[in-house]
Amino acid sequence: MNEKEILATLALTRINYFHLAGIRQLYEAAGSAAAIVENRSHIRDIVPDVSPKMLEGLRDIETVMPRAEAELRYCQQYGIQILTLNDPLYPRRLRECDDAPLLLFYKGTADLNQQRIVNIVGTRHCTVYGQDLVRRFIEGLKQWSPQVLIVSGLAYGVDICAHRNALQQGYETVGVLAHGLDDLYPPRHRETANQMICQGGLLTEHFTQTNADKINFVRRNRIVAGMSDACVVVESAAKGGSLITARLSRDYNRDTFAFPGPVGAPYSEGCNHLIRDNQAGLITSAEDFVMAMGWQDDATLTAAQQQGIERQLFPQLNETEARIVAALQKQNDQQINLLTVRTDLPISKLTATLFELEMKGVVKTFAGGIYHLLK
Repeated sequence: MNEKEILATLALTRINYFHLAGIRQLYEAAGSAAAIVENRSHIRDIVPDVSPKMLEGLRDIETVMPRAEAELRYCQQYGIQILTLNDPLYPRRLRECDDAPLLLFYKGTADLNQQRIVNIVGTRHCTVYGQDLVRRFIEGLKQWSPQVLIVSGLAYGVDICAHRNALQQGYETVGVLAHGLDDLYPPRHRETANQMICQGGLLTEHFTQTNADKINFVRRNRIVAGMSDACVVVESAAKGGSLITARLSRDYNRDTFAFPGPVGAPYSEGCNHLIRDNQAGLITSAEDFVMAMGWQDDATLTAAQQQGIERQLFPQLNETEARIVAALQKQNDQQINLLTVRTDLPISKLTATLFELEMKGVVKTFAGGIYHLLK
């Protein structure tokens, strides 16, 4: 990434920390942070309704440049990536959100744009019941969908339980922090954080020397929600940070799920209320989650590979199965009424055979009764 662009983005972040929507509008109109800085004296030619406070900040931007330069040097020294909004490594799901930060500081190995990303959140006062839910969910998820990035906040309770179980199952896991990468809160999670840097990563929008203030935990929840496909709430009191993450997930049109708990249990009230109010889907297992997300194709593919089926050649297909595959190879995504004509098979036999092919991971059913040949 261009160093000039990084410095300009660092400087803009310093002057517009609490005005993300305004600076995002300006950023998109100008095309880059460097363009904003270069045109700051006549920025209203680009965006006429720039706020007076932002104009004032742009006029004084040179005063924050030394801090931006110091931050860049620190990141270079300690192997921290600075991901600006137009960097291809920046989480693309998060980029879609209006209040996405202009930049992120990242130390780790995981691809932040993996095909499957789920955040697991909950109370800091995780019970034995909650710990068991997290363990069984991640164990089950690994069987159904081996390639998933697990995201959480590295806090006490559900967060750290999710990270540690993800590491144990061989998943990459990313912790989103409420402070800079020069520190770690809580400090007792340092060993796990060090493991995550090699098997996942640590991510934050905050400069070094930033305290883990309460407002920063609220702000980091939008990153947890925005960079994920789905949010899973394990345990939550009637009020709590995980409920904020769940609300943000819904606002970002992400899928939201919750595990139910015993009626009256203090750390199940939040989850039960989410389910009661139709703000989260009820799940009791990884299988429920995978089916709801439509991720079961990963499972069928894995099963097929474990059975030694060569996907390219389909060597174990019988004559009827081969006839259906040949029809789909000529024209993929066909409804069953077309397939029965093109294969000259009766509906009953065609339906049964398609089911067998789906179990082998050869075809998949889409909405409207469309059958798709997996290649």
